[in-house]
Amino acid sequence: MAFNSLAFFLFLPAAFALHWLAGAKNRAAQNAILIAASYVFYGWVDWRLPGLVAFSTLAFFGAALGIERAGSARAKRAYGLGCVALALGLLGYFKYANFFTAGLADALRGVGVGVSWPALKILLPAGISFYIFKTLGYALDVWHGKMRATRDLAAFAAYAAFFPQLLAGPIESARRFLPQFLGARRFDAESATDGCRQMLWGFFKKAVVAEACAPAAVKIFNHWDAASPPQLALGAALFAFQIYADFSGYSDIAEGCGRLFGFDTARNFATPYFSRDIAEFWRRWHISLTTWFREHVYIPLGGSRRGKWRALSNTLAVFCVSGLWHGANWTFVAWGLFHGLLFAPLLLLGRNRRHVDGVVAGGRHLPRPTELFSMLATFALVCVGWVFFNAKTVGDACGYLARMATGWGDGGLAVNTAGCWWGVAVMLAVEWRMRGEAHGLRAGRWPGWSRWLAYAALGVACLGMFKQSSTFIYFQF
Repeated sequence: MAFNSLAFFLFLPAAFALHWLAGAKNRAAQNAILIAASYVFYGWVDWRLPGLVAFSTLAFFGAALGIERAGSARAKRAYGLGCVALALGLLGYFKYANFFTAGLADALRGVGVGVSWPALKILLPAGISFYIFKTLGYALDVWHGKMRATRDLAAFAAYAAFFPQLLAGPIESARRFLPQFLGARRFDAESATDGCRQMLWGFFKKAVVAEACAPAAVKIFNHWDAASPPQLALGAALFAFQIYADFSGYSDIAEGCGRLFGFDTARNFATPYFSRDIAEFWRRWHISLTTWFREHVYIPLGGSRRGKWRALSNTLAVFCVSGLWHGANWTFVAWGLFHGLLFAPLLLLGRNRRHVDGVVAGGRHLPRPTELFSMLATFALVCVGWVFFNAKTVGDACGYLARMATGWGDGGLAVNTAGCWWGVAVMLAVEWRMRGEAHGLRAGRWPGWSRWLAYAALGVACLGMFKQSSTFIYFQF
């Protein structure tokens, strides 16, 4: 079930009412309602999908108990490695089977062994990477002694399948989020109201910004060999705004929805396009995934404890794995490697933590010229990376970039971008003004009449551009 569907607008009030009618003191009933609601939410499109969530939940719940009860470090290690193998096996089968078999066939043909086998027809469960990483992260935290294994299966099942985060995250840390399912939850009207505001902002970004940018970006990328270089640059920028508005819009809806049910949800995006270098970008983009890879891949590989060159190799490995996490295509690996190479000079020069102050340009209304230049340069590099991310093949991405860099008067497509820019402008203006807040509609000291005027305008804009059939980009990951 997608957030931007009529079914969701009927489902959410029903789940909300049942959850709070169960009573703040009846935690077990609240968790049971969340489990049922989450399974209905996930099984809305295909009834088989909840079975995979249930299997993942039971497997990692049991494995964590096994780790805690193991009598030796060797036994704990066996359980932990078994969790990693299970997660990789599930992702490898459902997400990467055809990618690996095609790669094996190419390798065999390269040494003169002709092979041919049909592609497997495997259902790719929406959001599988998100809930597998969520449950695996829990088991790894227990293995490394960062938390105790829970004995409350219902609470863990509700955490693993929590419907706002099920399809595209955030990938909440079990250490931070699971305890909220183990304790009492009481309705907080102020938090719920702010959650509604955040959801409205997310719907605006999806319906008005992402959906307006998508047609032009798709046309330019599909016909890049006929587009003029300025149009190619425009297409890269449009896709940058599309994917940000689409994914951060989803995260805003998910985070706001979580607050309706009494949860303190983690922030997944912090105005990444205002970043002043690539290191800052990755502290602000898809924060939950970046944190997951740092804790469960980068640090176990040695992190930065063994010198800068070891830290560099670990960083490049994490970026490549992060790219592959996004899908079974070499374009994603190239995208990850590109960002790793951009990150490398900052790491080697010790400049990767220059911008950790949280708020870009401090409390000033406008950035300094040097800050503005850094932001524009970083955004341009990010757009180059998005070309690899969105292209069908690495060859297409290289061709796209080569054509964009040469022959500025060649070609041209009939592309209408007139409807894109007002939504992008509103999004950037609001997020710049509210860049120190948790989301764009955090009301603060706005007068009441101006708040309600803004809510009404955004709501009308969302209804005017509403597309029920449009899915979120990150559902495929």
